[in-house]
Amino acid sequence: MNPQTGAMLLAFFGAPGWVELMVVGLIVLLLFGNRLPSVMRSLGQGITEFKKGVKSGETDVNGEIEDHGKSQ
Repeated sequence: MNPQTGAMLLAFFGAPGWVELMVVGLIVLLLFGNRLPSVMRSLGQGITEFKKGVKSGETDVNGEIEDHGKSQ
């Protein structure tokens, strides 16, 4: 299949609408519904740890800038 044929095929089907997205979401929910709470919990913990890391990185950098200014 050449790139032009692929582009024409994609243009023929178009972007998925809200009905198609709902069907896909329902299928995903049925397949992975029992694991979804643990995945979301892990995602939330990861975001929290990322925010803590960014916040501590900002304070470390600010502290180094202040220490460098005092030593000169």
